[in-house]
Amino acid sequence: MQKKIAIVILNWNGVGMLQKFLPKVVECSAMEGVEICVADNASTDESVSYLQVNFPNVRLIVLDKNYGFADGYNKALQQVEAEYVVLLNSDVEVTKHWLEPLVEYMDAHPKVAACQPKIRSERNKAFFEYAGAAGGYLDKYGYPFCRGRIFDVVEEDEGQYDTIQPIFWATGAALFIRLKDYREAGGLDGRFFAHMEEIDLCWRLRSRGRGVVCIPQSTVFHVGAATLKKENPRKTFLNFRNNLLMLYKNLPEKELKKVMFVRGVLDGVAALVFLLKGETEAARAVLQARKEFKRIRPDFEDSRKENLEKTILEVIPERVGYSILWKYHARRKNVFSLLPAMV
Repeated sequence: MQKKIAIVILNWNGVGMLQKFLPKVVECSAMEGVEICVADNASTDESVSYLQVNFPNVRLIVLDKNYGFADGYNKALQQVEAEYVVLLNSDVEVTKHWLEPLVEYMDAHPKVAACQPKIRSERNKAFFEYAGAAGGYLDKYGYPFCRGRIFDVVEEDEGQYDTIQPIFWATGAALFIRLKDYREAGGLDGRFFAHMEEIDLCWRLRSRGRGVVCIPQSTVFHVGAATLKKENPRKTFLNFRNNLLMLYKNLPEKELKKVMFVRGVLDGVAALVFLLKGETEAARAVLQARKEFKRIRPDFEDSRKENLEKTILEVIPERVGYSILWKYHARRKNVFSLLPAMV
């Protein structure tokens, strides 16, 4: 019998995170029709034995190698049947009744494909968390930002973003999505390995006329940067490369050349800034990301063609028509409430 909701936690060598956060997931997700699964990305620590001994009622999906975040979820969700799935990071602390507002909204709004709860920091619980906050947006040049977080400025949650709001992307840390929509859109792009893949997926959903929203009546707390530390050069490489791949896959034809030209300039500036700050590895990662993007771009031509053919909403309101870099650095608009209102 198909479950209503499958909560799927992807794990790789995260036994410490499972010990800390899984008990509360089990406790706070006790609803009829909910299945909790842990998909293990070929961990070499004690994760699997810990789950087998301590959580026999949690379904364990053992993958044969580390597929990364994107394909790890794709492989796991091939083995799941439910109306909704929640892609939940292993370092997320859920709260009592966190699922109810999400499922109630989705049941009542069939045109919405995906949503996210409000994401606050597990380390500093009064503040939003970097990866998702109260819902994600994209600027004209592909830079993501959130209600509650623009670049490194993270706001305190004072209820200022407690309205249910259409967004461009929902965080992969706690992504609540219809499994039918996930599969029809092609899932996460496994070629990304990790980073930006949820934004890419949400772009496909939005361009095909499906909705994405934030439901702040549900709150979870996210540790963040648990897999790769924020300043890790590998993370810098993946973020820059995958952002370029996402733009290439999804941008309307009339915007592609201009946006890619501007991004070339901006990425060069980013590399120079890293260099001037003495962060040589980060600067090298930016340049390597651009080189790798150019090398593998032909492999994404078919994906771009498919995305453009299936686009029914070329102008997406939540992909704003301005540069967030300009607003942030030149205009000092460093919190979401200072930005132009969403139409």
